[in-house]
This record gives sequence, structure tokens and C-alpha cells, in this order.
Amino acid sequence: MPKIALFVGGELDWFTTDFDYFVGVDRACLYLLELGLPLDLAVGDFDSVSELELDIIQSTAKSCKKASAEKNDTDTELALKLIFQAYPEAEVTIFGAFGGRIDHMLSNVFLVSDPQLAPFMDRICLRDKQNKITYCSEGKHEFLPEPDMTYISFLQEGDGELTILGAKYELTSSNYFQKKIYSSNEFVDGPIHVTVPNGYVIIIQTRDRS
Repeated sequence: MPKIALFVGGELDWFTTDFDYFVGVDRACLYLLELGLPLDLAVGDFDSVSELELDIIQSTAKSCKKASAEKNDTDTELALKLIFQAYPEAEVTIFGAFGGRIDHMLSNVFLVSDPQLAPFMDRICLRDKQNKITYCSEGKHEFLPEPDMTYISFLQEGDGELTILGAKYELTSSNYFQKKIYSSNEFVDGPIHVTVPNGYVIIIQTRDRS
């Protein structure tokens, strides 16, 4: 199961490098090259780089996919689809998904709403120093605390009563109330168990800024 790092165009002030492959989206390709990291795949319409910079990316990347600026997918969605076509069992960590334009950030947070990416949601993670986002589909799931994170939140994309057990603030049929996001929950002494009635849930583990 290859571990793949996907660098995209938001804030890239924190990342890790324990990966088998590195993929860059648009200008983030240059960031990978500046860091001396491999550029196994470059993807994007490259509207944020100069012709000279694009020449550098294309001549350095092991593979490059230049897309039209007018397309249905975002560059990040396109990159993920190419990754899972090549490596269906891959685990993908996305860096640079937050910060920058808010529409880009929201597109990244909700990227598994794309039917082609939904089957891979349990192997996609968005990370920065302060936040970790993962996804879980319909069914029962168990979550453990992420090191250095304090809070856990649940953003539901679907209908029905979400169940949260083992957390500081439990959510059951006896106290259920409907919200889009159940935020600022905490682990207690063990794992948190979540039952998703349908659709999917975005799991956000986070901490305050230091």
C-alpha cells in the first residue's frame, strides 16, 4: 500500500516526508523542487506559474499531466483521480489544503463528495500542523486521538441520526439534536465510536494555535 504525499496550493508551512511518492499540483510543484524532494507526478493547468517555471517542472517531473483551465475537476481532484488510477490501494496525505482562497479550501474539505473519489475516502487525509481531516462512510467506526491534537469534530454529510459514543460529549437517540457540525468534542479514556447512518462524516482533529 504506497504512501503518497500530495502538495497543493494553500499554506505549506508544515509537512512530513515519510512517503513513497510525491505529487505536486500547479505551483506546489516548484515548492517540492525547492525542498529537494522528488516530483514523481506534476498535475494542473499551471496558470499560476510562468512559462520558464513550467519548463522547469516539465523537465524535472518524472511524469506531468497538463490540464485545461476549463474543466469540471479542480486540480486537486484531478491529481487524486490520477493517483488512484495508478495506485488503487494508495494512502494519500494532502498538504497545503488549507489557507489561501476559501473556495479552494472548501473544495478540498469536501472533495470526497465527488463520486469517483468517494470509494477512496478512508485513504485520504488532509494535514497541517494544527489540523487533521479524515473521512468515514456509512457504518460503524472507531477513532483514536491524534498525537498533539486536542479536539475532535464531526461534520455530517447525509441524513439520519449520527451516534457518538465514548467521547466527552456523547450523541445518542436520547439526546440527539441536529447540527451540521458537532465541534469541539474531546477524547476521554479510550476510543470514540461513531455510527454514520448514511452519506459520510468529515472527522476533524485539531488544536488551538500555540
